Amino acid sequence: MHASKVVIFGNGTFASLAWSCLTHDSPWQVAAFTADRDFIKETTHEGLPVVPFDALPTLFPPHDFKISIPLGCVNINGLRLERYLQAKSMGYQFISYVSSRATTWPNVQIGENCFIYDHAILEPFSRVGDNVIIRAAALISHHGVIGSHSMLSGGVVLGGNVHIGERVFVGLGAVVRNGLRLAERSFIGAGAVVIADTEADGVYVGNPARKTARTSMQVSAA
Repeated sequence: MHASKVVIFGNGTFASLAWSCLTHDSPWQVAAFTADRDFIKETTHEGLPVVPFDALPTLFPPHDFKISIPLGCVNINGLRLERYLQAKSMGYQFISYVSSRATTWPNVQIGENCFIYDHAILEPFSRVGDNVIIRAAALISHHGVIGSHSMLSGGVVLGGNVHIGERVFVGLGAVVRNGLRLAERSFIGAGAVVIADTEADGVYVGNPARKTARTSMQVSAA
């Protein structure tokens, strides 16, 4: 059995970043990378094999290997959600990585397939759903709720009691005022200062943040 071994989905820079974190700051041993067959140009990445996702259960079976899917916000986090559900249907269990340099508390809840980077702060009573990425130096204040399949970029600041819906993206250095609700699939631009609840599929930029004419799917399409 290879219970401590994991396969990373991806063969680009996000995958390399995840590989480095897991290799140098976790008990997990990365055994391979996997990607959609049409996106494999090289058979190795970071010195490890890259195998087609559809062949993964045969080559790295789920009873021996776990998986991590640290994809970005393509299609307002929809690609990561899709691959997460596919891996689950294949029978894989997921790891969650929390950097040893992050700050968390015993009553913080973190779901599966999460990746929480260095110097992120999760204050008491905060909750993180499944399939969430929280980049370096993000602050989730007390009683914050991060919905599944969301992504918070580096330096994001969420006030207390902020509730984020599913598939939300919050850009670099954005600030969200205490007690607000970010609706599902909201896209918050870099440096935005959000002072009111958002609408589903809306794109918000500026200080104070204002809704634009585009949808979140339009600005996050591959």
